[in-house]
Amino acid sequence: MSSANTVPATVPERPRRPRIIEVMNLIVLILSVLLIVFISVDTFKKVNFLENHSYMVFQLWVCIFFIADFFMELTYSDKKWSFVRRRLAFLLLSIPYLNIINLTGMHLSGDVLYFVRFIPLARGALAMSIVIGYLSSNAVTSLFMSYIVILLMITYFCSLIFYAMEQPVNYQVTTYWSALWWALMNMSTVGCDISPVTVAGKIVAVILPIAGMIVFPLFTVYLTNFLTGYVKGMAEK
Repeated sequence: MSSANTVPATVPERPRRPRIIEVMNLIVLILSVLLIVFISVDTFKKVNFLENHSYMVFQLWVCIFFIADFFMELTYSDKKWSFVRRRLAFLLLSIPYLNIINLTGMHLSGDVLYFVRFIPLARGALAMSIVIGYLSSNAVTSLFMSYIVILLMITYFCSLIFYAMEQPVNYQVTTYWSALWWALMNMSTVGCDISPVTVAGKIVAVILPIAGMIVFPLFTVYLTNFLTGYVKGMAEK
């Protein structure tokens, strides 16, 4: 039989995950949002988070749950070593570094501590991107949605860091909206007339354009895939 007469193989559907994993992923999403709210409120109120007992306890239990989620998914994974290689960063980001620093009495600069504070949020953002990616059965759409979530989270986190570090010393940053505008312009690689003066601000100014250059080309890939599928579908009618 010629290859022209063969029936094309159907694309296999994504296997359904165990219910307990779906529930834990949902809880991870909720905890990630609560962490974002907690950090946002503390940033705007200029609260010393190391002295905020409620926050330290909350983020400790969030990190513990993140670690439990990692090992639960590892238990249900068919290829455990492959899972560990792909998700090792998740486990490292789930370690409660702030509580360890507080418990051991380590002395770090304010800038370093503020960046460390965002480590659980980075884990939450990665988890959110994966869970939202599962909402689509199309691989390209799933990847696009995941990267969009990461892009938005990076922009927001960097705007918070920039506002907290620059507002006290930079006359160009008068409100949070100035910091958000700066972050959006740098993420788009267009640039902004606001110049950072702190070390943390300059670091963020490097991270944002790099993230933008990585993520924005994916929009072109997604749009090309969408238009190709649309034209193909119209031709088959």
